Amino acid sequence: MKYQKLVDVYEALAATTKRLEKTSILAEFFKKVDIDTLPKVVLMALGTVFPPWSEEEQGIADKLLMKAIADVVGVSVRDVEDQVREQGDIGGAAEKLYKAKSQTTFFSQTLDIDFVFSTLRKLAKISGNRSISRKIARVLELLSSASATEAKYISRTIIEELRIGVGEGIIRDAISQAFNVEKSVADRAHMLTNDLGLVAKVAKEEGEEGLKKLNLSPGKSVKPMLAQLSEGIGISIEEMGEAICETKYDGIRVQIHKKGDKINLFTRRLENISKAIPEMIDYIKKAFPDEDFIAEGEIIATKNNKPISFQYMLQRVRRKYNIEKAIEDVPIRLYLFDLLYFKEPMIDEPLAIRRKTLEDIVDTSIDQINLSEMIKATPENIQDAVNLFNESIANGHEGIMIKNPKEPYIPGIREKKMLKFKAEPETLDVVVVGGTYGVGKRVNFIGSYKVALQEEDNQLKTVAHVATGLDDDTLAELTELMNKYKIVEKGTKIEVEPRIILEIAYSEIVKSPEYGAGYSLRFPVVKRIREDKGLADIDTVERLKSMFKG
Repeated sequence: MKYQKLVDVYEALAATTKRLEKTSILAEFFKKVDIDTLPKVVLMALGTVFPPWSEEEQGIADKLLMKAIADVVGVSVRDVEDQVREQGDIGGAAEKLYKAKSQTTFFSQTLDIDFVFSTLRKLAKISGNRSISRKIARVLELLSSASATEAKYISRTIIEELRIGVGEGIIRDAISQAFNVEKSVADRAHMLTNDLGLVAKVAKEEGEEGLKKLNLSPGKSVKPMLAQLSEGIGISIEEMGEAICETKYDGIRVQIHKKGDKINLFTRRLENISKAIPEMIDYIKKAFPDEDFIAEGEIIATKNNKPISFQYMLQRVRRKYNIEKAIEDVPIRLYLFDLLYFKEPMIDEPLAIRRKTLEDIVDTSIDQINLSEMIKATPENIQDAVNLFNESIANGHEGIMIKNPKEPYIPGIREKKMLKFKAEPETLDVVVVGGTYGVGKRVNFIGSYKVALQEEDNQLKTVAHVATGLDDDTLAELTELMNKYKIVEKGTKIEVEPRIILEIAYSEIVKSPEYGAGYSLRFPVVKRIREDKGLADIDTVERLKSMFKG
């Protein structure tokens, strides 16, 4: 199938903001695609060529892509940069530059979907000597055969920013509509596999019965189950009737997968961080039996066996060089709290059974491997849970988790089956969409950051400008990131791709027509940069409304 047909679908999707229209456009297209190409089309509709659990990435920086575009259309890199600023993104710049040139120099071959997909995937395999020049050659091969609109979407796929307003929910609904399967069945299949390409293929080939057979598979990370905010320890335990209460650790949540001899650690963003913390792999091998499993826990940084700032844990995960020194400087410890798979899927088992199995199989005689501190609570012994909370805070942790022991594990869902109660006021995870340069001694820093929350259909709605809680080191780091993701800069103001996640505290939520969310935050303060979280993890306008006390 010609790549231009997929590009036509992209254009139709970008032309409407209506969810149902987008779903119908995709459903009709999915019906026409052959079974082997369908999984590729599904991934490409999400702006990528790799499923979320894959370790692979194309590894083409914006600057390299701009150079490739410049070479193809015969302009300077500065000309491309000017167009990126004017058009707002690298794809729009490519389209404008292509249209300005005679098309007789292009189209050495007609692009098809399979060729574009396989070429972009091959970029991840290129390494070693001259890897950058070899990657550029592959990109040039695509761009030199592309039309203006094809170049736009090839460029956007390379940077994984398609800008057509389509997320996983719309893709999932389109699969359901195209192949006449219940949304709930398609949703569960996606929840368990984290692979919409696979879901689409099975739905087309085998229908609902095939989808029902899909399940967890060690090695393929799934979205973590998420917690809501507890109104109070006693209230939450009373509502559940009985609860498992655990210490809430301030580290990086990890999903541990063992398949055969290989162990991988995934963050809540589904990033593989195994190479950054190799010593933890060794500890896990010693602590677990030699069986396939998927477990969850929190890794924290320690000093003198006490937890230290979350930022130290981030430094460990970022580290690509001098790993041995990092191991010595920042010791880490794992606290396990759930088991999703052991020899077979356990996701539908109640938490009480999953936890008991975890306790039975893990050897905690290894100092670096622990089970989360836990008590069982009922309305009759709420004080035990309060005591655990107080002990957790005294030991330098965040608070406690309150979980319903009768419930299964539900990936990617935030429900009242799992709650969190922290000592500090609740914070929000937001994404930066713009900023303003400072004045005086901060004139070279972006001093104020425009932040947004997520609404349905992945739309972003602004909610505040935040300018406090930032020391000079953090400002320098954020300013560097803002320039890296810059879309447009006019005077002192800058707009950026939604890549930077901040955790912010505030004094109050108020109604405000000034911001897209319809609400604003009084006295917002940056608590930290959340490099462990991605755009899919930020808070929603719906949650903000539920927290509003006006």
